[in-house]
Amino acid sequence: MILVADSGSSKTDWMGFNGKETISFSTPGINPYFLNAQDIFKIFSKKKEVAVYAEEVKEIYFFGAGCSSPDKHEVVSNGLSLFFTKAFISVDHDLMGSAYATCGAEAGLTCILGTGSNISYYDGTTVHESKHGLGYVLGDEGSGTHFGRKLVTAYLYNMLPSDLGEMFRTEFEADKEKVITNVYQQAFPNVYLAGMSRFMSKRQEHPYIKQLLEEGFQEFVDSNIKDYPDYNRLECHFVGSIAYYYQDVLKAVCKKNGIKVGKILQKPIEGIYNYILEREGISD
Repeated sequence: MILVADSGSSKTDWMGFNGKETISFSTPGINPYFLNAQDIFKIFSKKKEVAVYAEEVKEIYFFGAGCSSPDKHEVVSNGLSLFFTKAFISVDHDLMGSAYATCGAEAGLTCILGTGSNISYYDGTTVHESKHGLGYVLGDEGSGTHFGRKLVTAYLYNMLPSDLGEMFRTEFEADKEKVITNVYQQAFPNVYLAGMSRFMSKRQEHPYIKQLLEEGFQEFVDSNIKDYPDYNRLECHFVGSIAYYYQDVLKAVCKKNGIKVGKILQKPIEGIYNYILEREGISD
């Protein structure tokens, strides 16, 4: 049995093939910057419906946020091998998975706009290392964390328009002490902040929200996409919930900057899964 995973900080999507049928399931996000091997094992030990496959799985191809160095690969590999004891495990960066799902065998820019944000150039075979992907403190421009941080900061400073401020207060019951505790003292502050970005989904036409989205995507364009000299020649692909749900604004910002938008996928897992099966010569 083979398993393929695409993991962000909030959620991991899995697809697998047991020789007869395709299965799919999800787990919490597996990011080695926030979890150790034992934490990863505990995620699966609580997933009873996955336990039935533990002995069957022979190959795992994992693509995840934070998996950008050999030591982080090892954290994830060690955690997975504690549960899937008979599996060969391959761990790579989530940008590699995004490239497989969007670019395939063609060169292009592949971008992630989900809980966090990142970008890289893919030459049709290899994702090239970049200086981006600095995380929720130093980077993550145009991500769910970015927008959540902007919203809650404006709310706490009483800078949101009155109608939005009241709706935000009702939806999140946020106050200074609660926000500071979640951001500075609790686990996964990036996921907490990104959760607040959902506030924008039903209010995209509000002038304040529209401007917030435009400014956030422009910041991503300026700091990430335009860093590549050939950015206006290459197709630029996007994956992630922020790119998908706010794609009208994203496309408008890209058009204004002369960027050729390619695919926009909410979840790249199906594309990654199909690519891996084809590459490994497996027919589902």
